[in-house]
Amino acid sequence: MARGDAVEELLAQQEIRDVLARFCRGVDRGDVELVRSCYHADAYDDHGSYKGDVDGLCEAVHALVRHTVRTQHTLGQTLVELDGEAATAESYVTAHHRLPARDGRPESDLFVGARYLDRFERREGEWRIARRGVVHSWSRRVEAAPPWPGADAILQSGRGVDDPLQALLA
Repeated sequence: MARGDAVEELLAQQEIRDVLARFCRGVDRGDVELVRSCYHADAYDDHGSYKGDVDGLCEAVHALVRHTVRTQHTLGQTLVELDGEAATAESYVTAHHRLPARDGRPESDLFVGARYLDRFERREGEWRIARRGVVHSWSRRVEAAPPWPGADAILQSGRGVDDPLQALLA
């Protein structure tokens, strides 16, 4: 492979990894427009509990935000395989969802291990998800532990304008 080709391949892989990171940020910060920007308009997403187009996915993300205290999606290794203007990406993800107290149950934590299986396409010079499937590997729900002493002294995660990221970006 020529050096120029190798550099182009590395740039494409990094652009794809940036899309994956933006997706996680969008979900965790409750920014459905950021989530939307990760997909082509005609994309299809199969999250298990939701299967369909990008508009429906954004509605599902909005519902997740309304029904959780906070979420955190952490990407593990991602293998990107390029094929011209298309690519496949397999990304390991661990998701933590803090669920509110309800029906007499205390707050709980839902942990999920999964993989994103994505088909990316570069259209008009921009890589976005054309098709996504989420593959469940494991999950566990446990009663939330109390915060560790001193946790209230550090910045706290939030959504939208309530997240410390917004001050950094301003």
